[in-house]
Amino acid sequence: MSDLASDLAGLDPQLRARLDAAGFRDARLVELAAGLADKAALFAKNRLTGDVTPPRDTELLSLPEPGSAEAERLGALGRAAIDRGELAFCVLAGGMATRMGGVVKALVEAFDGRTFLDLRLAENASAGAKAKAPIPLWLMTSEATDGGIREALRARSAPDHVHQFTQDLGLRLAPEGGLFREDDGDPSAYATGHGDLVDALRRTPLLDQFLARGGEGPKTVWIANLDNLGASIDPVVLGRFLESKKQVMVEVCKKAPGDRGGVPVHAHGKLQVVEEFRLPAGFDGASVPVFNTNTFLVSAEALATANIPWTYFAVEKKVQGRVAIQFERLLQELTSALDAGYVVVPRDGAASRFLPVKDHDELARRRSEIQEVARARGML
Repeated sequence: MSDLASDLAGLDPQLRARLDAAGFRDARLVELAAGLADKAALFAKNRLTGDVTPPRDTELLSLPEPGSAEAERLGALGRAAIDRGELAFCVLAGGMATRMGGVVKALVEAFDGRTFLDLRLAENASAGAKAKAPIPLWLMTSEATDGGIREALRARSAPDHVHQFTQDLGLRLAPEGGLFREDDGDPSAYATGHGDLVDALRRTPLLDQFLARGGEGPKTVWIANLDNLGASIDPVVLGRFLESKKQVMVEVCKKAPGDRGGVPVHAHGKLQVVEEFRLPAGFDGASVPVFNTNTFLVSAEALATANIPWTYFAVEKKVQGRVAIQFERLLQELTSALDAGYVVVPRDGAASRFLPVKDHDELARRRSEIQEVARARGML
């Protein structure tokens, strides 16, 4: 038995119970740790090999002009699916709760005393009121955010169709491959990335219950970041996805100066979203005019059953002033396993579908935009 395997076998029972409940597997970490023997090769594996080319213009779908006949047609498709109970909305509300001064982002005031969670609940209530049945709202939390969000939902008497589930929990490694221990000697646990969503959701009955509900057509799970209030339910976008017959559709935005993030590229025979750190050296990022907003419409059937060969990416972090290694999955790898489509969505004005808020400074800059969108989407 390796030293790491021995350390894992001797973990404190309370920590072991937390890990077991959150999808942790000893064998997987031991296997990943073996790669640290050659860190240069390990990090080099993050980069794609082979030909990587930008998407063709025809592969980036557009949305029709608001009020047009085409918008009405697609909106009717989306509204009919919603009325039949064929949509669930899933919000990414996990992570380590470090970017907003240690406060769980869901509970941060966005404006006028309303938290991000308040606005998500209000948007769901508004969309549900227009439909013939409530729209399931699922929140993926983490160990760091779960308690605060659970208490907030209880205090707000959240309806029965609002549920939460927790993402995976991992243990950081020291650069030499053993357990990284914090200053108090305890192993260092962390939330392992939004790519956990599929496995975390499959550990709950939510998907199976959703699929077992009535309805005539395919069921869809819409996935968005908690803080991006622009990514809300829009029957036109849903109609575009349903008509595309794709298993997953990614909302992408046209780039502005300084934008960084994952981009759709052809690689290994698929048009897939790839983060910048994975692009081959010398690839011209400017050749891709759009980037990933981390909003996805996904076939619920595929989300429940598809075989998705996830990559665990090695990431160096500074923890208490020391280097630690953690392994993360990225949700956009859905596009490497499923038949993926892409739709260009607006990023400006009341129609914006991309309003990320990573920290307090960005919240201050975007507050007026968020208020405009909240009014337009029925969140107030």
